[in-house]
Amino acid sequence: MNSSWIRFLPDNLKSRIDGRRNLQKIISNTGWLFADKIIRMGAGLLVGVWVARYLGPDRFGLLNYSGAYASLFTALALLGLESVVVRELVKNPEQRAEILGTTCFLRFLAGILSYVLAMAVIFILRPGETLTHILVAISGGALLFQALDVIDLLFQSEVRSMYVVWAKNGAFLVSAAVKAVLILCGASLVAFSLANLLEIVLGSLGLIIVYHMKGLSVFMWKVRMTQARVLLRESLPLVISGIVFMVYLRIDQVMLGQIAGDGEVGVYAAAVRVAEIWYFIPVAIVSSVFPDIVRSRDAGEDFFYGKLQRLYNLLAFLGYAVALPMTFLSGWTVKLLFGASYAAAGPMLAVLVWAGLFANIGVARNAYLLAVNKPRLLLYAVLTGAVSNVILNLLLIPSYGGMGAAFASCVSYWFAAHGSCFLCRPLFRTAGMITRAALAPKFW
Repeated sequence: MNSSWIRFLPDNLKSRIDGRRNLQKIISNTGWLFADKIIRMGAGLLVGVWVARYLGPDRFGLLNYSGAYASLFTALALLGLESVVVRELVKNPEQRAEILGTTCFLRFLAGILSYVLAMAVIFILRPGETLTHILVAISGGALLFQALDVIDLLFQSEVRSMYVVWAKNGAFLVSAAVKAVLILCGASLVAFSLANLLEIVLGSLGLIIVYHMKGLSVFMWKVRMTQARVLLRESLPLVISGIVFMVYLRIDQVMLGQIAGDGEVGVYAAAVRVAEIWYFIPVAIVSSVFPDIVRSRDAGEDFFYGKLQRLYNLLAFLGYAVALPMTFLSGWTVKLLFGASYAAAGPMLAVLVWAGLFANIGVARNAYLLAVNKPRLLLYAVLTGAVSNVILNLLLIPSYGGMGAAFASCVSYWFAAHGSCFLCRPLFRTAGMITRAALAPKFW
């Protein structure tokens, strides 16, 4: 319907109509992201549990170790450009071809470097373990194909994630079906690693297809060195913070495998798989409202911080809504899903679900720092979390195994999201806002 008549209305009415449209767009976009993750949560948990039961703790642990290890290099491959590119696309949509083309080129080069580095380091960490080397070589293939995720960033900037849902859900469902067939055929561990990579490859191809369905073409992309310099200058602190973030997000499984063995990784990974099912909620919400948060800065400081406080309140409420019941149901949940061989994962899950509360808040806090263009503060916060995670893992894993890793994760997530804010003057206001949200969370 033609809405050109709106320009004749008074400014206060126009702003209300625009605000309502933005809200409807955000709700619709969040709905698509939720639909995507709910499908993944259902089918992914079903197939993931089946795979875990089929492989057993030792082989399942090795599969997760290789995936966690490869993911440590993801931040270097992605160059920390996600929010920078979304912000640039929101501000300069007419430069879409240059921004996307340059970003894809930079990420592909970084992906090659990351892959070579990952393979070199694994030969040092686990010499003589040929199967581990093969699994890392396969898992690391994702570092190359993730360059095409720049298309996802375009749809994020337009708050139109349904296209991404179509592409990636299709790839996920195909991969899940392949894993089910592999189980029925009694396939090897390598085959399951290839199935994981298949999802990434098909997802990238799907993004290209929906991009062309939108009437656009990747062949129109342009690589501009001036644009590359701008993006790299903006993203350099984010690359470092992204690497540090992946360290504190996945180092627990890598250190657990190095210190306690692959079997302990398998049990711990079962707890992590259930605990992280809910992590899509804050990501879906924040990715949908991030463009609106960026724009809200122009409406004044009170309006901007009011939006942030409501976001903190909501995500804290959702964190409690998951953590409280799962604390008491964790043992029953693990035995029901994974069986008796994974029973030790129950207590680990009871601890890890509380890390989710701080992960929720951390996603919102990170969005704030990116919206105000303070990547160095983001690096500081994530670095404190990573350092505390590594130190606690070194202290706790030798004596407590997976439980030690679970406690280390919970404490480090809190420190990265909240505790670190009390140690940095520019983040004092954020510390107070998060404290209010944690003490009095609200759904509205």
